[in-house]
Amino acid sequence: MSFLNGLKDLLLNDILLVPIITSFIAQLLKLLINGVVNKSFKAERLWGDGGMPSAHSATVVSLALMCGFCEGFGSAYFAIAAMFAFIVMHDALGVRRETGKQAVSIIEMAELFNAYFAEKDEEIKTDKLKTLVGHTPTQVVCGALVGLVVVLLYLLIFKGIFGFPL
Repeated sequence: MSFLNGLKDLLLNDILLVPIITSFIAQLLKLLINGVVNKSFKAERLWGDGGMPSAHSATVVSLALMCGFCEGFGSAYFAIAAMFAFIVMHDALGVRRETGKQAVSIIEMAELFNAYFAEKDEEIKTDKLKTLVGHTPTQVVCGALVGLVVVLLYLLIFKGIFGFPL
């Protein structure tokens, strides 16, 4: 197989392409929602973690669904992708969310430390941590719904209307 054929196969791989598109759409939605709610647009929301909707959830749900639709919902591909999706969403709700909560406490302690000790010595001054690393249940569910909607629209538009086989 030539390099160009391999590249063509990669670019036409629905199971890879749809989750990439889904991730981009979820991050774009995150930018727009954050901009409307906070009345300021921050470009960092296009690649940042946390926020509404969960791009991680959207991406892994679309991956699992595309594996199911393309390879069959009884296939090993779907089983692996579905378990991967479950782990990623569970992590977003658990470990990553708790990490954000802990960061808030650490920031409060660091600010006290900086106020008393670091003002005399800049070398010991502590940096701020990211607090927006995990998700609420609503953000995870909305992310999963984004994944579902993107997959269904993709299949309807590119596979249903044009009659391409899955």
